[in-house]
Amino acid sequence: MENRPARRMLNFAPKNQEAKNAINESIRAKQVRLVGENIENPGVFATSEALRMARELELDLVEISPNADPPVCKIIDYQKFLYQQKKKQKEMKAKTVKVVVKEIRFGPNTDDHDYNFKLKHAINFLEDGSKVKAFVFFKGRSILYKEQGEILLLRFAQELEEYGKVEQLPKLEGKRMIMTLSPKPKKK
Repeated sequence: MENRPARRMLNFAPKNQEAKNAINESIRAKQVRLVGENIENPGVFATSEALRMARELELDLVEISPNADPPVCKIIDYQKFLYQQKKKQKEMKAKTVKVVVKEIRFGPNTDDHDYNFKLKHAINFLEDGSKVKAFVFFKGRSILYKEQGEILLLRFAQELEEYGKVEQLPKLEGKRMIMTLSPKPKKK
């Protein structure tokens, strides 16, 4: 058998944890800046001293900001720290506005009944706060009627003027002429 060097085991957070914070002995800096509620006098300490303080309080030394000079650490319960981070991420995700885009398709020779039917749907979509992507699809040789398609979309935008504003004017992309409308902000 070969004589292999012994492997060093490091104290890292479990792999299934999302956080990338170093804790306790896995902190490699010689000095750390301690902050938080558990410290009487926050400041810069040797890592060994900070670890000793954490053990006395039966908590973990968690690296909060590893890129700072010296790295910023807190003495807290690591599981509680992970829970609070997940909670913050959930709150941030809940606050983001989800934009819904509804598509309405026309042909270049759409008759008035179909047009009015789609217009009512567009009004409902805009009132619900969704964006509307209206497009005229040209099949085969119907691309010859692209002016007709543009007129149709401009008329559509004009009739939706009080419900939404045009975000993108009619533009030909391949076999489609596309126009985007976004809802007007609701008045309180």
